Order: sequence, then C-alpha cells, then structure tokens
Amino acid sequence: MQAKAEELQTEISAIQDELKAYMMAQDAEELRAGEYRIRYTVVTSNRFDSTAFRKLYGELYSQFTKTTTSRRFSVA
Repeated sequence: MQAKAEELQTEISAIQDELKAYMMAQDAEELRAGEYRIRYTVVTSNRFDSTAFRKLYGELYSQFTKTTTSRRFSVA
C-alpha cells in the first residue's frame, strides 16, 4: 500500500506542477475548474530566526529552551 501511495503522490505532484506552470504562464493566481477553485498565490511570513538569536544571545537562548520527548513511527 505504501508503494501505491508513493506512486499516487508522484502522479499528484506532476499534475500540480503542470497546473502551477500553466498559472505562471497565464499570470493567474486563481483558476476555476468546475466546482473547484485552484489558487497559487504568494505568501509572505515573518519567522523568528532562532539560529541567529542563539549565536548572539546563547545564554539567554538556553534559559528559554526546553527539551521535549516524542515518539516517531516508521516502516522501512
């Protein structure tokens, strides 16, 4: 099932890439396909640069850092 899922994901990605290329060529951020709306928009976000902060303020960074534990499931 995992192999089939990967195969389908590859096919989905290829179709998405075709749609993105078409939208870029048409300079379109939105398309309608029947009842579906396809969007390919620019998103801008601001994120905290923890690496740079750690380099400048290492001691302060370590005061506000906490260790967490989780589990990860994988099948290989």
